[in-house]
Amino acid sequence: MSFTLSGFDLDAFVRATLDEDLGVGLPGGGHDVTSESVIPADARFSGVMDSRDAITVAGLEIAAAFFRALDPEIEIAQLVGDGAQVPGGTDLMRIEGNARAMLTAERSALNTVQHLSGVATMTRHYVAAMQGNATLLDTRKTIPGLRHLEKYATRMGGAQNHRMGLWDAAMIKDNHVLVAGGVSEAVRRAREAGVANVICEVDHLDQIEPALSAGASHLLLDNMSVGELHEAVALIAGRVPSEASGGVRLDTIAAIAATGVTYVSVGRLTQSAPAADIGLDFTPL
Repeated sequence: MSFTLSGFDLDAFVRATLDEDLGVGLPGGGHDVTSESVIPADARFSGVMDSRDAITVAGLEIAAAFFRALDPEIEIAQLVGDGAQVPGGTDLMRIEGNARAMLTAERSALNTVQHLSGVATMTRHYVAAMQGNATLLDTRKTIPGLRHLEKYATRMGGAQNHRMGLWDAAMIKDNHVLVAGGVSEAVRRAREAGVANVICEVDHLDQIEPALSAGASHLLLDNMSVGELHEAVALIAGRVPSEASGGVRLDTIAAIAATGVTYVSVGRLTQSAPAADIGLDFTPL
């Protein structure tokens, strides 16, 4: 299989990650001293990657790319697809190839699939808790350099992506409003600049009508109570999509999603997801 993701260079990511682990460019770096000194060059291993807990899978094809980078002849059987929900004890991938290459690539491969599956798994829990109401969105609260991968993982967990960065939508927040002198003025400036998608954060109900009148195409309802969200949805009356945001937790998202908002955004999906418990066991051949 080949993994492609718009805006993401898989080969560069794999190379940079392996170079970091191998110490490329550092004095004495550039090789796996343990595997080279302990494992014969022609030794071969088979391996099984498995999940120790119930998870939503993400990143298997990226993990496979680490092994292929060091052993182009490696045999890989991916047993489940990204986005699959699997119980603990599920075999995810079988591999067979050069032992040194497999040991050198192991940690980079596992780090990636554990992190992305952790993001996908947490996302799936939030989607389930919403009980079919609203749509879950991620945010820009991502680890630097991993945005495309983490947002891919949230999609595997059932969320939709919010804007990818600062370039694909205007997001007018309190500091923009402060400098512009008001919600309507900030929105007006974005519209006059030709920005098509203008998301405006509102902290108070009395900001809704000025933002809409100025041409906001999406309202972010920031840190509002459930009662305030009900009122906001009624005031917006379906004219633009509405998004509840700020301090959303697994135990509160059901009530928030049930207010009638279009979206609920959650930063912790990418900011705080624990790594999935995924292991890789090798057998000499």
